[in-house]
Amino acid sequence: MTVLELPAGIRVAVEKPDDDATFTLTEADSADRRVVTVASVDDALADLTQRCGRWPQAAAVCDDVLRAHQPTAPAFGGLITESLAYSTLQSGAEFARWLDERGPVQLPVVPDPVQAERRGDTLSIRFNRTRRHNAFTTDARAALLEALEVARLDDSVTEVVLAGNGPSFCSGGDLAEFGTFADPASAHLARTRHSPALALAELTERLGPACRAEVHGQVLGSGLEMAAYCGHIRCHPDATIGLPELALGLIPGAGGTVSITRRIGRWRTAYLVLSGVTIDAATALAWGLVDEISADVPAGSPAR
Repeated sequence: MTVLELPAGIRVAVEKPDDDATFTLTEADSADRRVVTVASVDDALADLTQRCGRWPQAAAVCDDVLRAHQPTAPAFGGLITESLAYSTLQSGAEFARWLDERGPVQLPVVPDPVQAERRGDTLSIRFNRTRRHNAFTTDARAALLEALEVARLDDSVTEVVLAGNGPSFCSGGDLAEFGTFADPASAHLARTRHSPALALAELTERLGPACRAEVHGQVLGSGLEMAAYCGHIRCHPDATIGLPELALGLIPGAGGTVSITRRIGRWRTAYLVLSGVTIDAATALAWGLVDEISADVPAGSPAR
């Protein structure tokens, strides 16, 4: 068995699965959730070495957090661990470097970032920041939580559908809002006291597959993390799926180290974060990250 140690202590096995490795790379097809199939192991290792060398703190913290959580454990403990780790990285040099490289930006105001409509026993919730591919903001979080509270308090709601208007489901956190919290401790409290992840996990526990996400276009970062809490994910064939947070010097911070790990295991979750690659709908289905591919999922209208 070949196990290579990359920067930040990331351990990558080659060909033969290793339970203790961060993940295993192979060029052969494999259904083993510890294993990721790539076109070229050498090229993948080179890319991973470069990324883990550029963001070693975030890479190491990602590996630690994923190893710490047990997929069968309640979501709350994993979310607390994730958020504390995320806040640690928010105060670190890698995130500060990204903020400097990004420079000052202005966050556009959207009056209705989330739309909710109830028809009979079904509550439909749609992200509505279409010009930003439904990038997630504090305002969107508050509106989403308000909508989810309806289903949480009213047992006559027997179906919840989470979707997105425009060309994408949700492209992740709006980069213009990153770095705007006064301090990492306040950011941690905001994430954990006002958590769509916990609300969706609670609804899925009650409704099962009737708490459903319908995803299309960009399904990235927090968008993917929240969808993964739903009991069923219908995915349009056009979807692009990934976890891009490492390039900001961060890890998934919307509950993805719990929700995605539950679906595909810590190994493939680690690969998505550390490699930064995006996968298509077919790969997501094969991994169990989505439950169904359907062209009937609305692919969205152009951004307006």
